[in-house]
Amino acid sequence: MIRTDTFTVPGHVRGYPGVAFGGYVAGLLAAASGAAQVRVDFRRAVSVNSPVVLAADGSSLTDREGTVLAEASESMVTVTPRPAPAWAEARAATATADVLRKMSHCYGCGAACAPGRGLRLSPWAMPTHDMVVAAWTPDPLLGGPDGFLSTENVWAALDCPGGWAAMALRDLRPGAVTAALTATQFEPVRAGDPYLSYGWPISANGRKHTVGVALARADGTLCALAEALWIEPRRPLPFEW
Repeated sequence: MIRTDTFTVPGHVRGYPGVAFGGYVAGLLAAASGAAQVRVDFRRAVSVNSPVVLAADGSSLTDREGTVLAEASESMVTVTPRPAPAWAEARAATATADVLRKMSHCYGCGAACAPGRGLRLSPWAMPTHDMVVAAWTPDPLLGGPDGFLSTENVWAALDCPGGWAAMALRDLRPGAVTAALTATQFEPVRAGDPYLSYGWPISANGRKHTVGVALARADGTLCALAEALWIEPRRPLPFEW
């Protein structure tokens, strides 16, 4: 029998209101699996402040009635990483995004999140590079006792830039969600150090958009890499960040 752990995702770790932040949840499963490269497929929305059950081997996340919310499996990240943009260019783009997202409480890209209560990433489009990028220094409060970010926060940093890339540079409609995230981490990410989180479009098929996302040091050294599938709603939905 596979052991399980029941917990709740805190209310501030959300994307859309009431919905747990996808990258964070995927990172929880990846950490539990122990695999170097993991794919997480979301089957249903994961609610914040509601008990969920994580299999000890990271293979699934369910509600207390046993309904599968997300599944994880060992996989391979096949996306080819793009070179990181220059730090100065990224800083200029991020400054623009910070102003426009100052009311957002999204755990990944919300500039209104209090320090330590969100990543406060601010990806912004760089059309000449066909990517979005955020110059990002993780708040020290996001680090663990060793000063490094947890797996769930590293995976969280690989989420929003992909969605923004498909929305800003292609035609992904607002209200889209992360349907699958496959990622791997190459080195620890230290809170308080400067990083670049950036995403780029790969392909689109109807409502489905595939994107690549990378996390790199300020000098361009790759720290983590992901491929994500985003799916837009069948109909335009009102939403709030």
